[in-house]
Amino acid sequence: MSLEAHAIRVRLGGRPVLDGASLAVQPGEVVAVVGANGAGKSTLLRALAGLCRAEQGRVEIDGAGTDTRDRRSLAREIAYLPQDRTVHWPVSVRTLVGLGRLPYRSASAAESAADRAAVEAAMTAMDITRFAERSVTELSGGERARVLLARALAQETRYLVADEPAAGLDPAHGLQLFQHLVALAQAGKGVAVALHDLSLAVRFCHRVALLKDGKVVACGAPGDVVTEQHLAAVYGIRATLGRVDGLPVVLPVSPLV
Repeated sequence: MSLEAHAIRVRLGGRPVLDGASLAVQPGEVVAVVGANGAGKSTLLRALAGLCRAEQGRVEIDGAGTDTRDRRSLAREIAYLPQDRTVHWPVSVRTLVGLGRLPYRSASAAESAADRAAVEAAMTAMDITRFAERSVTELSGGERARVLLARALAQETRYLVADEPAAGLDPAHGLQLFQHLVALAQAGKGVAVALHDLSLAVRFCHRVALLKDGKVVACGAPGDVVTEQHLAAVYGIRATLGRVDGLPVVLPVSPLV
C-alpha cells in the first residue's frame, strides 16, 4: 500500500512545472518535500492529493489511479492542507474543523458521534479547543493555520498531504505539530509535507525528497539527501550541518556567488 506519483509531468499556464517527478509515500512515514522556490513542491503535493492532473505519468493509491476515484471516496483516503491559509467566511472554529467530516456525510446531515469525536480529537491535537466558538476570521495567521490543519486531521484519512504546515507557527506549536505528524506515522498513516525549514526535515522526517526544476534529484534518508553538496547545487548556498544537544541542525551560512 502506498501513495505514489510515477514520472509525472505537469504544465501550468503553458510552463513546465514538474518534469518526470516521482515520489512514493508509505504508511508509517513522514516524507519531506524540499527545494528552492519554484522547484515544483506545491504542484507535486497537489498531484499526489489528486488535485492537479498530470499530462504524463500516473498518480496511484494502492496501485489504482487516483483519476479513477470520485472526489468523495478520494477525500476519505487523502487529506490535503494547502499553502494558502485564507478563510473568507466568518464561521466558528469548530464549524470549520467540522467541514473535514463532509466526505463521510452530506452537508445537510447531522453530525454523528464519530464526527464529533474526530473534530474534538483534531482540535485537541492542534491546541485550538479554547477558541472553538470564535470566528476564524478573528484569529491570527498562526492560529488559523492550526485550525485548517485540524480540519485536515478531522478527515481521519490514511494519507495527509500538507503544504508548508509549519508556516506561521510559533516555535512551540511548530514542534508540537511535527511531533503529532510523527505520531500519525507511528499509527500507520503516511504523511507528505513541503518544507523550507531543513532542520525540521532532518529531525522529524523519515525521508527527504529534494526537488530542482521540477525533478526529484535526490530522495532518501535525511542524512543522505540534506548534504552540503546537495544544498549548494539546489539552493545555491553554503550551509553547515551539525548537532545541538544531539539534535540535527542545518544552518544556511551564505549564498554562493
